Amino acid sequence: MPVRLAGGDIPVPLGKVDPEGATRRSTGVPELDRVLGGGLVPGSVTLLGGEPGMGKSTLVLQTLIAMCERGARALLVTAEESKDQVRLRASRLGPVPPSLFVVGETALPTVLAQLDELEPHVVAIDSIQTIVDPDLPGVAGSVGQVRDCAARLVRMAKERDVTVLIVGHVTKDGSLAGPRVLEHVVDTVLAFEGDRHHALRMVHALKHRFGSTQELGLFEMTGRGLEGVSDPSALFLADRRPCSPGSVVAPVLEGARPLLVEVQALVASTNAPMPRRSAQGLDGSRLSLLLAVLEQRTHLEQFSGLDVWASVAGGVRVGEAAADLAASLAVASARLEKPVPAGTVAVGEIGLGGELRQVGQLGRRLAEASRLGFDTALVPASAPDIEGIRVVRVPDLAAAMAAVGLGPEGSGDG
Repeated sequence: MPVRLAGGDIPVPLGKVDPEGATRRSTGVPELDRVLGGGLVPGSVTLLGGEPGMGKSTLVLQTLIAMCERGARALLVTAEESKDQVRLRASRLGPVPPSLFVVGETALPTVLAQLDELEPHVVAIDSIQTIVDPDLPGVAGSVGQVRDCAARLVRMAKERDVTVLIVGHVTKDGSLAGPRVLEHVVDTVLAFEGDRHHALRMVHALKHRFGSTQELGLFEMTGRGLEGVSDPSALFLADRRPCSPGSVVAPVLEGARPLLVEVQALVASTNAPMPRRSAQGLDGSRLSLLLAVLEQRTHLEQFSGLDVWASVAGGVRVGEAAADLAASLAVASARLEKPVPAGTVAVGEIGLGGELRQVGQLGRRLAEASRLGFDTALVPASAPDIEGIRVVRVPDLAAAMAAVGLGPEGSGDG
């Protein structure tokens, strides 16, 4: 029989372990619960990273308020802002529950002492780069301080069954500041992203020990804080002008969530010796590749002497190759000044030979397109039939251009 060693755990049959684990506590923020798989697990440590000005502190404060309204007792350790600043932000979010406490402190021993006194269910540290342990060498934000302070917070969370939220900064290249061990010791790493010039914000899990990393949470920054976006595709296409040259709709996936986004392109002549190639929301090197394929595998002439701009409207960044066909058709449409039919979406990866290649979860993508009223989809030749939308199979980019009236004769097969 297994025995418990001093200070250790006792082995048990794996089949007798509850697969559901600990009961999750809802954050009260539906879009955040979506990403977390239903809520925060007691004793877990979640790291929320993002660029300055994205709204990390606002999201954490909204989460604490919502959890307190559902019976939790919470402590916000504000190490970057004063308590007055936090109260001013909270006043824009609505009533403040009496079970939400705030302390302005940077010394980790004092923070732990406050936890002993208050015994909260959830603790938020804003931010880990400003917390310091006086008994350790180095200044706040140094590698040693961040690593050891995070490790002590993780140990405290496991011992006391307290849920911990940690706010972290990111570097210029988008990675979390501090040692990589910071990401390893926590249970969940959330990325909070967006374009500061747009109201849209996205949350997705880079690591999640208690569930999937395939979900995406979408928020809109408003005067009253962050509001969940229930129908993001409709939001992205709300101001779209159908039948406008250089505009094509692409069904893409963000995690497991299908989204319809508008890919736009503009082509203009230039006298500059080096024509511009600008991509916003798309990979710049991918755009250069697609321009080369358009030149070599279709009837379009060279793009030398032409500036090319391509963007995804609404501040969304598309990282998958499934948007290749839409981006290429948008550039061709802008070059020829001929619109793509308004009810058409395009999806597919483009190879160097100009061929169209299959993409994953095509059914979910086109179901979203059908829901929003699109009736035709340009897809690779190997794609199956999808109920609710007319599928036009094309083997390569040249055939796709002809199918939407961008062929050499300006006509297509519909």
